[in-house]
Order: sequence, then structure tokens, then C-alpha cells
Amino acid sequence: MAKILLTGAAGFIGSKVGEKILQRQDKVLGIDDLNDYYDVRLKKWRLSQLEKFPNFTFRQVDIADQPALRKVMADFTPEVIINLAARAGVRYSLENPYIYFQTNALGTVNLLEFAREKGIKKFILASTSSLYAGQKMPFSEALPVNEPISPYAASKKAAEVTCYTYHYLYGMDVTIFRYFTVYGPCGRPDMSVFRFITWIQQGKPLQVFGDGTQSRDFTYVDDIAEGTVRGIELKGFQIINLGGNKPYTLTEAISLIEKYLGKTSGRQYQKFHKADLKATWADISRAKELLNWEPRISLEEGLKRTVDWHIANQDWLAEIKLTP
Repeated sequence: MAKILLTGAAGFIGSKVGEKILQRQDKVLGIDDLNDYYDVRLKKWRLSQLEKFPNFTFRQVDIADQPALRKVMADFTPEVIINLAARAGVRYSLENPYIYFQTNALGTVNLLEFAREKGIKKFILASTSSLYAGQKMPFSEALPVNEPISPYAASKKAAEVTCYTYHYLYGMDVTIFRYFTVYGPCGRPDMSVFRFITWIQQGKPLQVFGDGTQSRDFTYVDDIAEGTVRGIELKGFQIINLGGNKPYTLTEAISLIEKYLGKTSGRQYQKFHKADLKATWADISRAKELLNWEPRISLEEGLKRTVDWHIANQDWLAEIKLTP
């Protein structure tokens, strides 16, 4: 039984990682600031799933608030820190870049300093495929990622390089995961899959940025969580892609959602956003080699599970406001 600090425990990916860790009988302290970037009811639903485990404790705290973080951690020294707390979303980062650097960069420094002081030797960081803007696909971890095109990506780059500094100076084992377009049940309402399902259920036209031919390496959340947990055992400094390894266009994803809902939808095409990537595609050879990991859930199966969850929870989901 390991003692693990999990930040972002009420988040979409964090809650699923927490579930997998708790199933291993590890003791988990989950922290999250429960901010209102999107409807907190989604976060509370995820927390309710984790609170079924007796070895889970939750504390509400912002990782950017160093005094509050230290107070929460006073009686808990973990063996592993998994930092999945983040301000996510490319577009909103252009409106409020400060909060992105506060959480994603400064918050990471706070956790790394705590790890240094307490002699914690394992640190996992969630990063993003958004760093690969302008690179040739499939995206390999060896590619230079020195030209982030959004404050979100820039803040994640800052967190990555700071993690390397702490690995170099203090011998900390660090694993950084670059996630590719994660989707699944109880996802984020600012992401396309959640929004498309909601609009189709409500009989509203879909708001599509671009012409629908842009592609994404969609990755089911359970696969992402499994890869993240496997990273606990890795030594040294590693950057690893976790992706579906099979890009689909937005139009293809929409067609599948329509199929599983039994409804069709209209489209309202908007101007492609300058900070978005036209396409993503992960080279996952390093994940296969180091983690013996590859995605198990196809987009067809993953979207079917996601649509089924939305249908089963449609009574309260109907009240969830979509985040712009």
C-alpha cells in the first residue's frame, strides 16, 4: 500500500486516475480547488465515486496557494505526487492567461518544492499534446516543442521544464504525460464530445470551429488513466505520449455520436481558432516500450459508452451549462 497525493482529484482525468489507484488499495489524499470554470456539479459527481473507497480522503485547496497547501499536507507525506491539477482549455487561456500560469506553472513549483523538502522521489505531471503545434505528425516526444501557440500550452511547457530542473538538481524521478484529446463519461463541458452530445440531445445545431475536417487523436479516459498509473514505477526523467494512435475527423466523431443517439443535427461552422491545432496524432512507441501500454478502447466503443452515460444521467445533465 503506497501513500499518494493526487491533485485535481475532482477533475475529469484525475478522478479516473484516483479510481484506478484506489482499486490497488493505495492510500490517496485527493486535493482540488473545485473552481467554477465549469459546473461544479460534475466535479462533485466524480468525487462521489471516489468517496466510496475507505482509503480516500479529500481536501479542497488550490495548489497555487502555498500556505494553504502546506497546511493541508502537514499530516500527510506521500511517496508519490501525481499532479493532474490544471487550468485546461486552449481558448479560455487567451482571455485569462494569468490563472493558467498561476495553477499550471506556479502550482507545479509549489508541489515540487514540497517534494524536495520531504524527500519525495516520484513526481508525475499531466501535460498536453497542444505543445506539438507546427510539428510533423505523428508527434514524437523527441520533437522540439519550443513554440507554444496558446498561454495554456506555454504554461504546460513551463511546468515541464521546471520538472526537469528538479530531476536534475535533486534526483527526483519524474514522468510527464502528454495527453491527446481525452473524452469519456462525465467529461468537461468545454470539450467537443460533451458539447456535441448535449446539443444533439437538445435538438440544437452544433457549433463547429473550422470545417469539420480537422482531426484529433481521441483517447478514452480509462486508457489515459491506466497509462498514468503505470508511470508510477518509472525511474529517471521521462516524457511519454498517451494517445489513441488513430486520428478521426470531427465530422467522423459527430456521425458516430448521432448514430448512438439515434438523432441527426445541423451544423453551424465557425472560424477556425488561431490557437487550435489542425490535427493531432500521437506516436505511442515510447509508451509501448516503457509502460507496455497502448489504448484498448476504440473511438466507436468509447463514444458508445459516453453516450450511454449521458442518457443514463440526462435528468441532471440537462441543467449543466456548457462552457464557451
